Amino acid sequence: MKPIRLRDFIEDKDGRIYAVSAYDNEEKVGCVLRYVPDVDGDRTAPDGRKFKKLDFEDAFEYIAEHKPEYLDTVHRIPHADIARVIKPEEEIIHVAARNERVMQLLPVFNVSIDNVGCTGSLLCGLENEASDIDMVVYGAAWFTAQKNLMKAVENGTVSGLSEEMWQKVYTKRVPEIDYETFIAHEKRKWNRGEIDGTYFDLLYTRSYDRIASGAVPKGEVCGKATIEATVTDASLAFDSPAVYDVDHEEISRVLSFTHTYSGQALAGEVIEAKGVVEEHGDTKWLIVGTTREAKGEYIISKTLLETL
Repeated sequence: MKPIRLRDFIEDKDGRIYAVSAYDNEEKVGCVLRYVPDVDGDRTAPDGRKFKKLDFEDAFEYIAEHKPEYLDTVHRIPHADIARVIKPEEEIIHVAARNERVMQLLPVFNVSIDNVGCTGSLLCGLENEASDIDMVVYGAAWFTAQKNLMKAVENGTVSGLSEEMWQKVYTKRVPEIDYETFIAHEKRKWNRGEIDGTYFDLLYTRSYDRIASGAVPKGEVCGKATIEATVTDASLAFDSPAVYDVDHEEISRVLSFTHTYSGQALAGEVIEAKGVVEEHGDTKWLIVGTTREAKGEYIISKTLLETL
């Protein structure tokens, strides 16, 4: 059986469905509750079961009440309690067969079918008319998909985001940076778009041979800091958490646990980052996204902003 990894979904023995949000899933699976069985729910699974979708805060309240033993920084589910694992790369053919927009995106990304999937509500068969599309590509193939998406937007095969949609994204993210700075960073990421009027994301997940190194242990908090540093490695900048190795006298890595600051800088660029400092052995990391909305925390590329 393949390891459970980021962006898979699992269903527990009581029918609750969770989004996997971690790579370190050997003992218990790190995830966040997304759908709960509810006879009055507005989501209907292919087998006829009714579900209710929970937002982040409601999910933690639900688990605290019904399954407090699962509570952690995320929800931690013992393998013995898992009834089903749903993998995007294994279900992509079935998802594309029933969703024309997903089918249209596959040739746009133009990567091996083994390296692409669709996660989120579409993976679970719980989408509705308002659902976005969460495409995922694995490992090095993601960068191929990113380049091909850029070409598709430039030649008009796929639409870039409208100004209205960018405003919605900014409002949803409520970042600590102003709109113009946000847009400057976002528009060069080439990890989202619209197809037939539906918004989609291009999400990164590690290939199976690299997930063992994806665990992110919790370090000892030793204060807050704002740093300026040069990025030496941004190869995992679109992962979750996003990882930036940096050249700095005190901090060796900047990590972002919020999607807002993934892909925010390239190798060789100077960044300014504000967050919480953690000790990890003889090194220190700067953590951005220590709260759901990352209040008071951010990453910007000073190199990028100097070109505007």
